[in-house]
Amino acid sequence: MRELHWREYLAEAALLAAFMAVACLLAVLLDHPASAATRAIQAPLARRALFGVAMGATAVAIVYSPPGKRSGAHVNPAVTLAFLRLGKVRRRDAAFYVAAQLAGATAGVLLARAVLGDRLAHPAVHFVTTRPGPAGSGAAFAAEALISFVLMTVVLAVSSSRRAAWTGVCAGALVALYITFEAPLSGMSMNPARSAGSALVAGELGTLWIYLAAPPLGMLAAAAVMRRRATRACAKLHHAPDVPCLFCGQGKPAAVARRAA
Repeated sequence: MRELHWREYLAEAALLAAFMAVACLLAVLLDHPASAATRAIQAPLARRALFGVAMGATAVAIVYSPPGKRSGAHVNPAVTLAFLRLGKVRRRDAAFYVAAQLAGATAGVLLARAVLGDRLAHPAVHFVTTRPGPAGSGAAFAAEALISFVLMTVVLAVSSSRRAAWTGVCAGALVALYITFEAPLSGMSMNPARSAGSALVAGELGTLWIYLAAPPLGMLAAAAVMRRRATRACAKLHHAPDVPCLFCGQGKPAAVARRAA
């Protein structure tokens, strides 16, 4: 059990729980018909843009937060699986990361439900579930795979460059753009845990398969395309030099680092 990294696993759970709680709160604020903001901003595109900017900023804050620096701020099983495919994460750590992400997403929605009550269950909000748009499940699957591919490609390209410190900002900017413009196609997930957390609390599992399959497919494809470039990157979205790293062994004695590699 000495090789388990509980601080990192708990950080992943807490970070995704916070992300989901913020998403639920914003959805009630911007989409619930009783909200003053919903009545004041009647254009769906404008509300999605506000939601996107807020969630993008939340994603950036997560990446550069102390827990995010510690765990690498994957907060997404598809991201973890892509780094596993690249050989940058041990299988045991990947399994615990995915379990923590699923638990955190569900806990975040449950916490929001306890605070927001029936407002979160309103059909206009519906526990921030991700659902296919009018174009159908096929279009939603293709869109999810594509946006996930682009996100992971950008993460690997930037994190392996001289501008690695900007990886989290680039990821957050994409989240904002996707929510604003892509959400009508698929609901904009890119994250199996994020979608599963909402679906489990809402009891709506019919289209969950899209969000369990498409994001990992897109990100694994990005890992395959970027394999050579990604050799220079660690499995963290922000690799702070003063924070221990379970992936590359930074901050550990040499012998321990070799065992963790």
